Amino acid sequence: MNSIKMEEKNWYEVDNINEYDSPSLLIYPARVKENICLLTDKINLQFLRPHVKTNKIAEICSLMMESGIKKFKAATIAEAEMLAMIKAPDILLAYPVNGPKIKRLINLIVKYPESFFSCLVDQFEPAEEISGLFTTAKLQASVYIDLNVGMNRTGIAPEKVSDLYSRIVSLPSINIAGLHAYDGHLKVKDFKTRTENCVQAFAPVLKLKQEIEKIAGRPITLIAGGSPTCFIHAAAGDRECSPGTFVFWDKGNKEQIPEQPFEWAALVVCRIISIPASDKICVDLGHKSVAAENPLPRVFFLNAEKAIPIAQSEEHLVLEVSDSREYKTGDVLYGVPWHICPTVALYEKAHVVENNNITGSWKVVARNRAINV
Repeated sequence: MNSIKMEEKNWYEVDNINEYDSPSLLIYPARVKENICLLTDKINLQFLRPHVKTNKIAEICSLMMESGIKKFKAATIAEAEMLAMIKAPDILLAYPVNGPKIKRLINLIVKYPESFFSCLVDQFEPAEEISGLFTTAKLQASVYIDLNVGMNRTGIAPEKVSDLYSRIVSLPSINIAGLHAYDGHLKVKDFKTRTENCVQAFAPVLKLKQEIEKIAGRPITLIAGGSPTCFIHAAAGDRECSPGTFVFWDKGNKEQIPEQPFEWAALVVCRIISIPASDKICVDLGHKSVAAENPLPRVFFLNAEKAIPIAQSEEHLVLEVSDSREYKTGDVLYGVPWHICPTVALYEKAHVVENNNITGSWKVVARNRAINV
């Protein structure tokens, strides 16, 4: 008897997708775990402090903790609380805090004593405010001085840090744990050039670190970099690095930093809702469903590689195709976002895909501005 060989399914296909509405966010845990392993195989755990702004999901962070990762970065109070809820030991709120955020940080420290919290400062006035509020609360604040190494977003120029350090160190209830330097602007595609740019940008940082350690009489921690430079910083062996996108990966990083080994582990799924012309189809993936801060194309379809996004509105994405007769309404398309981090934040939950089936869902709990605190 002749046997018919079954065609192997693509990794991303979901057999029971028609039980679920679209647009939706899909997460593939097996691939997430593989990406975590790829990271921990290349970077010593003691130098790892992943950023959770990409995933915002407690179950994903738990997978990282199961791999031995104990230190994390967060951009919001909600992300920090999500980490504390799963008892992450060490949480850096990598954001300058002032006003209500200081009070919320204090509330986090009180509510979650099993986690150690720290935050960023780059000016004296917020540090003074932190000192006053922490003194009143009878708590000790752990802070990192945030450096501007060319990103020009937050931070203080390295040459101005010595004066700031001397002023902050005299404040009560504040401990300066180290320096923080994010170099998200260093994303030249060529790895050799990116490495040279990174080394040049961090030369004054390393000099500053030595100066501060001499004044303090103790070692301080340097936290540096994001996804594009994480392996460069890891190779230096004297600083923590903070990739975030690695856990899901996206089309943008795949194109911009091709030497990194990570695989796509989160997709958006949509359906064709109309066929308005002989060379056009329309899907239900609008601005509200995939990050829209970049120019088109903002998503790339694994099972419709030649379909080109040409127009997008709140609930619609129009694709140009060679012959729309090859498609029909209701067809499911699986898309890789150009930028996964803000895409995840657009969804209340993500469907979990295992063995080509949706088996449950995970709440994107930290997409909210607040959870409990």
